[in-house]
Amino acid sequence: MTRYLYSTLLLLLTVPALAADPDYNAALIPKALKENADVVKRMERITVKLDGLKDVVIVRTYALTIMNENGDDYANVFESYGQLGDVRGIHGALYDANGKQLRKLKSSEIKDLSGSDNSSLMTDTRYKHHNFYHRVYPYTIVYEIETKEKQTFFLPDWFPQSAPSYAVQQSLFEISVPEDYQLRWRAFGYPAQPLQKTEKGKKTYTWEVKDMPALESEPFSKEWHNRTTAVYLGPGEFQMDAYKGQMATWQDLGKFVYELNKGRDVLPDNIKAKVHELTDALADPKQKIASLYRYLQQNTRYISIQLGIGGWQTFDAAYVAGKGYGDCKALSNYMCALLKEAGIRSHYTLVKAGRGETEMIEDFPISQFNHIIVSVPLSQDTVWLECTSQTLPPGYLSGFTANRAVLLVDESGGKLVRTPKYGMEQNLRRSRLTATITDNGDAQMEVRTHATGQLQDDLHATIHSLSREKQLEELRDNINLPSYEIKNFGYKEFPGELPAIDEELNISAAAYASVTGKRMFITPNILSRSGVRIQEDTARRSEIFLPFSSRSVDTVLITIPEGYTPETSFQPVTVSNKFGKYTCSATVTGNRITYVRARETYDGVFPPSDLKTLRSFYEEMYKADRQRIVFVKQ
Repeated sequence: MTRYLYSTLLLLLTVPALAADPDYNAALIPKALKENADVVKRMERITVKLDGLKDVVIVRTYALTIMNENGDDYANVFESYGQLGDVRGIHGALYDANGKQLRKLKSSEIKDLSGSDNSSLMTDTRYKHHNFYHRVYPYTIVYEIETKEKQTFFLPDWFPQSAPSYAVQQSLFEISVPEDYQLRWRAFGYPAQPLQKTEKGKKTYTWEVKDMPALESEPFSKEWHNRTTAVYLGPGEFQMDAYKGQMATWQDLGKFVYELNKGRDVLPDNIKAKVHELTDALADPKQKIASLYRYLQQNTRYISIQLGIGGWQTFDAAYVAGKGYGDCKALSNYMCALLKEAGIRSHYTLVKAGRGETEMIEDFPISQFNHIIVSVPLSQDTVWLECTSQTLPPGYLSGFTANRAVLLVDESGGKLVRTPKYGMEQNLRRSRLTATITDNGDAQMEVRTHATGQLQDDLHATIHSLSREKQLEELRDNINLPSYEIKNFGYKEFPGELPAIDEELNISAAAYASVTGKRMFITPNILSRSGVRIQEDTARRSEIFLPFSSRSVDTVLITIPEGYTPETSFQPVTVSNKFGKYTCSATVTGNRITYVRARETYDGVFPPSDLKTLRSFYEEMYKADRQRIVFVKQ
C-alpha cells in the first residue's frame, strides 16, 4: 500500500502570476541564512481551503534560491495526481543570481508521466514533472501551484524546512475550514498556538516562521520532524470517494478501513476446498497457519496495484485467487480469507514499514502507514505474517516491520499494538576465520559465519533477490581488503520464527601482511573492522536513535611462517558504556595468532548530550580494530 500523494501538480495557470515580482537577488539573502545552505527558501505561502468533505483547494506559492549543485534536486517539481485530485494550474519562472527573470515556464515543458514502474502492474496515478535545468549558481526558481482535492482523508502537512542544508527566510501555512468543522493539528518545533480567526462562517488557522538557518546533518537521528518545524493536520470527519469516516481516534480510523474492505474476503469454492485439504488433518493452529502461508507464497507474487480509492481499497480474495498476484493489501486480505476458511481468526494490520522506521506519532491519529501485514492471535502468542514475501518463514517479520506500533483492524475498529522486537538474544552473528600467511605476506582464508534475526536479513535478501554473479559482486563490495579473490562462497538457510543463515567464504588475499626486511606487520582483525567515525558536534540538537540491539563475536586464527617472533604485543581493549560493549584481544602461541573480538550494541533513544560518549565508543573501536602486531624473523 502506497500513500497516495495528493499535492498534485497541475496545468498552466490561466491567470497571470504575481503582479510584481519581489527582488530575488541572491545578494540580499542574510549572511546567517547562507551558511551551510544548499537551498534558501526565500518565501512560501500555502493556503488550504476546505469547503466540504470532497472540496479542498490548495494553493502553494514559493521561491527557492539554489546555492550550489547539491541543491539542484530541490528545483525539481515532481508531483502526482489521479482520481481524487483535479488539475487546476501551475506557473513557474527562473531568475539569475541578480534576480533578473530569465524565462517563464511554458505549459509544453511540463511532462506528464505514468505512475507505473517495474513494481507496479496497474496504477491510475500520473505525475507532472518539471525542471528548468539551470546550472549557473546561485539561481532562483518560483512556482505557483493550485490543486483541488476530492477527499479529506489526507490533509496537507507543513515542513517549511525540507532538509538540514535548507534555510528558510519566510514560510506561511494557512487553512480555513467551516466554523463547525473539527480540525486537529499536531505541531513540532512550533511552541506557539496558530493564529486563529473566525469570520463569515469560516475558521482560519495560520502558522508562520522566519529566518530559519540551515542545520548540520546529524547521524543516528530520529525522524526529521523532531529536528525542525512541522505541522500535521488531522481531519475529524472525512470522505474518500463514497466512503465517509472519522479519524479522531485510532478506533475510528480502523472502522473506516474495515468498512472500506468489508466483504472482500470471499474465496472461490476451489480455494475453499484447497484450504481444507491443507489444514483439516492438522491439529496445531501454528501448523495450519504455516501450511496456508506456504501455499500463499508458492501460488502468489507481489505486484503493486494502485487503482481506485487512492490505492487503499483492496482487490478481493477471488481476484488474487484467479490472477495469482496482488499488492500488500490484496495478498494480506487473501491470507486472512484463507485463515478464516480454516477457522482461524486473523487481522488485517496497517504498518509503517521500512528498516529503522520504527517511530510513529502514536498520540495523533492520522494515516502514517505505507504497508499491510497480517497478525494471527493465538492463545499463547501472536503469529505475524509478511504476505508480500515468497521467502520469509511464517512468524518472522524482519527489520522491515519489527518493533513498531501498528494498527490492528477488526469489526470493532482499530487498535494500536506492537510488532515483535528482536533483541540482542535474537540478533546474533558469530564468525570463525582461519588464515595462513605466506613468507611474502599473501593469505589464504576460510570464513564461516552464522547469523540470526535481523543480522541475517541482508544475507536473506541477497540470496533470494540476486543471481550468483550479483551475489559475488555484493560480497566484493562488502569485503574491505586491498587485493583479494573470492575463490568460493555458499549459503545455508535455517528457516523458522527466528531464521538463521550460514555463510562460507574461501578468500585468497595478496600481500595481506606487510613484509619489510625482517619484519612482518599483521592486523589480526581481517574482515570485521568498524568504519564508523563521528565528527565532534557540540551543538547537537536531535536525540540519538539506535534502532535495534545486536551482538557479534569474531574468532580469527592466523598461522604465520615459521621463524617469526612477536616484537610488539597486542594491547587488549575493553570499552563499555550505555551504547554498547566492545572487547578485543590477541595472543600469540608459536606461529599461531588467536584473535577474539566481541561487540554489543544497545538500542534506544538517548539525549543529544550523549553524542560525545557515542563518538568515543566508535572512535576507540575504530582504532582497536586496526591494531597491528609486529613480528621479526630470527
